[in-house]
This record gives sequence, structure tokens and C-alpha cells, in this order.
Amino acid sequence: MRSPRLFSLLLLAVLLCLPFGVAQEPRKRNPFVQPPFGRRPAEKKAEPAAEAKDFANKPTAEQVRFFEAKIRPVLVEQCYKCHATDSEKIRANLTLDTRQGIRSGGDTGPTIVPGHPQKSLLIDVMTTKESERMMPPKQRLSDEVIADFKKWVEMGAPDPRDGVARVVVKNDIDIEKGKQFWSFQHPSKTKITISDAKGKSEVDRILADARVAKGLTTVAPADPVALIRRLYVDLIGLPATAEQVEAFVRNPTPEAYANVVDELLASPHFGERWGRHWLDVARYAESTGKAVNFNYPHAWRYRDYVIAAYNADKPFDLFVKEQLAGDLLTAKDDRDREENIVATGFLAIGSKNINERNRLQFELDLVDEQIDVFSQAFLGITAACARCHDHKFDPIPTKDYYALAGIFRSTETCYGTIRAVQGQHPSPLMTLPDSGIEDGLKPLSKSEVERLEKQLADLRQELRDLQRKSIQDSFLSVNGVRLRIQTATIEGRLSQYEKDGTPKRLAMGTRERFRTFNSPVYGRGEPDKPGEVVSRGFLQVMTDRQPTIRRGSGRMELANWVASPDNPLTARVYVNRMWLHLFGRGLVNTPDNFGTTGSAPSSQMLLDHLALRFMNDGWSTKKLIKELVSTEAYQLATTYEPKNFERDPENSLLWRMTPERLDAEVIRDALLAVAGNLNRSPAKGSPVHANGEGYAIPRGRPALFGGPPPEDTHRSVYLPIVRDNVPESLTLFDAADPNLIVGNRVNTTVPAQALFLMNNPFVIKQSDLVASKLITNFGSDSQRIREAYRMVYGRNPTNAEVETSEAFVAKYSARHTRRETWTAFAQALFGSAEFLMRN
Repeated sequence: MRSPRLFSLLLLAVLLCLPFGVAQEPRKRNPFVQPPFGRRPAEKKAEPAAEAKDFANKPTAEQVRFFEAKIRPVLVEQCYKCHATDSEKIRANLTLDTRQGIRSGGDTGPTIVPGHPQKSLLIDVMTTKESERMMPPKQRLSDEVIADFKKWVEMGAPDPRDGVARVVVKNDIDIEKGKQFWSFQHPSKTKITISDAKGKSEVDRILADARVAKGLTTVAPADPVALIRRLYVDLIGLPATAEQVEAFVRNPTPEAYANVVDELLASPHFGERWGRHWLDVARYAESTGKAVNFNYPHAWRYRDYVIAAYNADKPFDLFVKEQLAGDLLTAKDDRDREENIVATGFLAIGSKNINERNRLQFELDLVDEQIDVFSQAFLGITAACARCHDHKFDPIPTKDYYALAGIFRSTETCYGTIRAVQGQHPSPLMTLPDSGIEDGLKPLSKSEVERLEKQLADLRQELRDLQRKSIQDSFLSVNGVRLRIQTATIEGRLSQYEKDGTPKRLAMGTRERFRTFNSPVYGRGEPDKPGEVVSRGFLQVMTDRQPTIRRGSGRMELANWVASPDNPLTARVYVNRMWLHLFGRGLVNTPDNFGTTGSAPSSQMLLDHLALRFMNDGWSTKKLIKELVSTEAYQLATTYEPKNFERDPENSLLWRMTPERLDAEVIRDALLAVAGNLNRSPAKGSPVHANGEGYAIPRGRPALFGGPPPEDTHRSVYLPIVRDNVPESLTLFDAADPNLIVGNRVNTTVPAQALFLMNNPFVIKQSDLVASKLITNFGSDSQRIREAYRMVYGRNPTNAEVETSEAFVAKYSARHTRRETWTAFAQALFGSAEFLMRN
């Protein structure tokens, strides 16, 4: 019975896609418009792709950063002695110091098969157990380094190097010349000259000026149905109901529109939608990731802090200061103090290789990750690329990197985790004041405490007995490892409670270390190659005078510098992020890279105007968003116009609104909302919090304590995000990878997405709930079809759609029950372009 059902669903989905979405557009199309399913447009290839057949000849900015941070340093340190163009003797005629050399290979053939690490000689010699073939020959590379190389090959081996070999990468950086680059100069207000744009906002006038210069004209405004649905999705991430759509359609005036904007900005769901955007950038997750995945039971507090900050319209300059130095800010009461501490979780929630044996290496890697997220998130600069050598592309010398490193090395990062066989670097957590905020962790009863304490005592005794029997190998035996893991896990869980079973109030965050110090410059980033010691400070290219840091880590000075109106990048980077989320493309289309390898702004005048306006308006996110959604540009239709497309195929000057597929979280939340199954209240805590310290639970495995969690119908922003185990409903639709800083999500179209919508039990359940409502509340097929369209699309169907739907229902019901028929019908609507696209 499955095949006819699948065929019918596919047929109806295709039919439903025809009247709208992208199916009508001619072959020559905007590469940023993605169809819901099927083959990707030829203009935009998936990247990175596991099935890549070709080398990545035009590396993205993210791929360049990955190569510079993970691949080049290993090649330089481990390979160049024997495999560089200036080696005394080039072994096997293989050179690895140029892009051409590493791809061409040597005597034994090509070293890389792009997209296939298992077929690549380079990976084979790194992983082989045959000593005569192993490379490097004297010491096997770490599992983490090998994993990086595998990932690099899967990407298509992106390599920014040219044909000139450089064993030691050294740039003579001219800081003063570097300051001449546009993004390192302060925003300036330019006079708007266009004369035929009276009554328009300044944003629209600047865009109109640029369009005139390029011979572009805008398409017609969006119809009221499309506009109000767009607004709901963009501002709160939930679909507008039929009643909300109809209310606006009856009165689509500018005043009514402004009222809806104000209502949505005031909604608690606003913070859930826009907080998720920031969590992408902050690489939010609830585990360490890397080779050994340990829980972060208290990461959820940072998530809730971000959501609350957006709902309260916290000024962005204060938002910056709290995340970099909240523990150093003056608090007016315990609740304010708690919020400030939790905010510094921004620096603590990153991925960590807690199995690293070398403590200094672990510390330097942790600091590197903090510099990376700090510089990209707030400044749009890849400062971490200067760890091993002067930045290859931007005016950031290695000394500047270690000036920042001194600040973060003078800071204690409190992230928790237990000490275990593979957990070499546990840390304390921050203790929160008793502010009265409920955290979702239930107290343990006296009997539960006693049971856990007895378990712990028994395990400790068993471990002592094992030691007495076999002192030499007890800690290396299978039983020894098992007992140590179980002991550490229960210790970790009990550490979350007071003796009476009351949950402790703990958080991830940062605080000052007992000592502060300036950092040496480590040659090639290696901990065993310390060099010149540099004073703590900032990036020279962005400041006229370095600070004098006499006391403390320097984080407070750093936070004040970043959040200053004198900083040329902070406001620009943030307003660009807001623009991207509303218009689908940033004014700078590399939102995490405003350096020389990033995209030039499509309109620097507009970017600077918005940055200055944003700061003058008190760094208010809500004011900025209201200004942008009130523009004519935001309210344009998605109509395809061939002449405009030929002159501006990327729609950088917004002659129309670009249609986009919904974000992964919006798709899941919309399914739950339409089915009437969405729990709209904020979640309390997290399942990871309930599991406590210890090894992260793989997806699909029962929780360590209490069995598998029930289905969570809260909004997707509250789902547990465990690194390398993100929920399938999110990963399939391109949710942010929590291992990375993601300013702009990839938007792919792959068959697995269609199969998920057709076969996944979660989707079928929501479809079944819709079917139940249709059958219970409406008597005829025609009524049910019309109501289904109103529920899913927020509008009434056309006569043609009614006829197509009636034919489907009649044919499908001949071989299925009434409940199955309407479930399939609802599922087909969920799988259509109109449901999955924001037009």
C-alpha cells in the first residue's frame, strides 16, 4: 500500500506547487531562489558536499579559515621538511607546499580524491597501522588532526595557496595602509541626491538612487496575504493564522500594518525567533563536541538569556559588554547579577577537546576558539587566522593575536564537565545568586539522594577491590574504565544538588584569574615554541591607541572598545546581520567576514547610514527592525522580472523580495502550530540539564536517568542541541552547525527533505491531527478542503485548487480510510512550495 500512497502524495505535491513558488519561472533564474525539492539550480552548487567529485577551486571564506587554522599548520610542521619545493631532497617527488603539488601527487599517484577521504592516499598514510607506510613516519597524528583532514577532503580540499612555496609564512603588514580599507574606516553619512523619491524613507531613497544608476525598476508591492505572512514569519517565526491574515486583508492600510509590526515586536515569540539568529553566531550547543562529547548541563541558561535580551530590546552595546565582561559589570540586584554572569556563557559554550593531554595546548586551543567567536561575531573579522602566522589577507599581525590571547588567558573559563577517562580538563562552574528564577530541575527526594550515594559508594568500593587485585592494570582494564566512567557520572549528577537534594544554581561563564600575564608569541602556534612576549591589547588596525591594562584580565577594556561608537565595525556588522535576516542577503554578503576576502558592500552608503542611525537610536534592535520592515523594499512582491534579473541577478539592490525556503526551526514550529500541537510557553531548562554532567547521550538512545524523554512540542529553539547529535528535523533543513560560527545558513535542496516530509512519524502525526480536526468539524469534502487551505496557507483555495484536491480525495479514498485520506491530504499541503517558502 505504500507505493500508491507515495505516488499520490508526490503527484498532489507537484500539482500544488504549480500555481506558486518557483516552478513558473523561466530557466534563467535567480541563484538565491531555491525550489522546495528536486535538483538544485545550476547556478548554486551545494558546498561542502559529501559526494563532491571535483576540487573546491573557489574556496569560501569559511573554507579558507578552516584551511588556515586546521590544515596549513600541520602541513608546515609535519610535512614540509621532506615534501616542499625547497626541501634538500623531495621524497617520492611529492610536494605539499602548493595547491598544485598536493593535488597532483607524487610517484604513487594523486594524494586526494575530492569528496572521498577513504579513497585518498593522503588519509590512508595518516591512518595506516603499517609503520613503513605511516606518515609522518615517526609519530602518528592525533585523531582530531586526522578528523580535520578528512573533513577537508570531504569539502573538496579547498586550498587558497598559489604555486609559490612558502615554508615560513611571514607578511610585512603595513598597519597604516591597512586602515585605508573601507571596513576599518569609520562610517560616514553621505548626502542622498535622488530627487524623485519624495515621501520615501531614507533607506528606500538610497536604494532608489542605486537602482537608477543601474537601470533597475522595482516590481509591484506584495499582495496583502503574502505580506502579512512574510511579516509573521520574519518577526516571530510562526505562521499567521487565517483569522490574522483576513483581519489585515480587510484593512491593508499603512496604519494597520504598523500596528501589526508593533504587536509582533512586543510578542514573547519575537525573542525566540531573533534570539535563534544570535545563537547561530554564538555557536550555541549543550555539549563539548570534538573527539569526546561531554554534556554542558547549564548551557540552556545562556539560550534563555539571549531570548530575554531580544524580548527586552536590550541595547546591543550593553549586550556586547555583558557577554564579554558581564561578571565585571556593576549589578543593581541579584537578578541583574545573575543575568550578567550567565551572559558570559558566550565565551564558555564553544567546542573543546577535553581529551587533550597537554594542558598548555588545551588552554591555547580554548583561547583560540574564544578569539575566533569574539572577532567574527562582533567585528566580522577572522582574527584567529593569525595564530600561526601573520594574517594572510587582513592587516592583523600574529602579535595582535597574542595581545588578545593575553586577555583571554588572564580569564578563567568555567564550563564544567566531569573528570573521566577521556575528560582531562574539568573546570568549576559559576555559582548564581538566589534570584528566584525557576530553572526546571526538580529536587531529589531523600530516598533518591540515598540511592545515588549508595550506588556511588558501591562503585568506589568495587574500584578499590579491582585495584587491590591488579594494581598494574586496573585503570587500563575494561572493568576499570567502566567503573571510573560510572563513578564520575554519578559524582557529576550529585554535584548539581545540595546535600538535601535541592538543585544548585550553577552557570557556565567567565571570571578573573588569580594572576594575569602577557602572552608569548608561539611560533606556528605550537606550545613548545614560545617567543617574544607581547602586552595585552586590541587589533591595531582598528584603534589609534592601545590601552594600558593595569589590573584584571583586560576584558572590561576589550568590551568597552568593541561596544564603542568609535569602533568602525561593531554597528556595521550587526545591522548587516539584521538586514540579512529580513531580506535574505546581507549588504555585505559575508556577514562574518568584513575583511579583504569578504564581499564588498552592495551599498556602503546604506550600510553606513544604518550603522549610524542604529547607534543614534540607542543601539535598539527593535527600532532597526521596525524601520526596515516599514520600507517599500521589504514590502515588494517576489515577481520575477527578466530585464532586472539580467542586470542584477543577485537582487543586491532589492528590485523585488527574494523568495526563500523557511528556516528549519520555522518549518517544525509551523507544523506543530497548524496541527494545534505547539506548546507556546517557554521551556524550563533542558533535557541535557536533567541528564547532568557526563557523556552526552547519542540521539535515539535512552536518557541516562529516567528513560527516553517524551516528545517535546515546545518551539524548536528550546530543543536540546548536542554537538554532532542535532535533531534530524533541524539538520535536514540546514539548521546551523553548532561547531561553527554561522552568520548565514546554507540553503540546500536534497531528496532527504522530501522523504522526511513524506515518511517521518513526526510529520505524519501533525498531519493526522489536522485530519482529525477536518473530519470532526466539517461535513463535506469541499468544506474540509477549504478549511485545510486556511489552516495551512492562511487563505482560501482557488477554484482550480479545489477541483484538483477533490480529485485527489476521491481517488485516494477508494483504497484508504477516511482518516488516512485526509492525513495524506494534509501531508501533501505541508510538502508544497507555498508552505515551505517565504514569499
